[in-house]
Amino acid sequence: MSSTTGLEIRSARAEDAEALWPILREVIRAGDTYAMDSGLTRDRALEMWMETPRACYVAEVEGRILGTYYIKTNHAGAGAHVCNCGYMVAPHARGQGIARAMCAHSQDAAMKLGYLAMQYNLVAETNVGAIALWEKMGFETVGRLPRAFRHPEKGLVDARVMYKWLSDGQGG
Repeated sequence: MSSTTGLEIRSARAEDAEALWPILREVIRAGDTYAMDSGLTRDRALEMWMETPRACYVAEVEGRILGTYYIKTNHAGAGAHVCNCGYMVAPHARGQGIARAMCAHSQDAAMKLGYLAMQYNLVAETNVGAIALWEKMGFETVGRLPRAFRHPEKGLVDARVMYKWLSDGQGG
């Protein structure tokens, strides 16, 4: 694994959209990790990723965006203390520790936003790299959804719900 030396994670800005779109487009169109419409338009994908969530971040090295993530409230009301995150890394930059760095950053950012826990709602069983990383980062599989993800090559596969309590406090 390559070093993440020089990696900076910062809040996304409107002008980052041009650099984010190719990353989003490639991951969404591959259809093997996200349950998103593979035909999403550029504007709709950027709105869903950058504008709808509570926060959006980019990971960059020397000004070049290599990854991105968002944080959003998983459920309203009595469940609003739990957030959900989504992460994407440019295909050419995978295996360099960027997802790990974004996951660590997202946990700190989530706590600063007042969240007490983080939940990933639909992790395809075929996404073994993500599952291994999330487990290393302290997430537990708290549920399995039979045949809940339609993989483009493997058909219907199970999905995991993964969860991590972020706070030592009980919350209020």
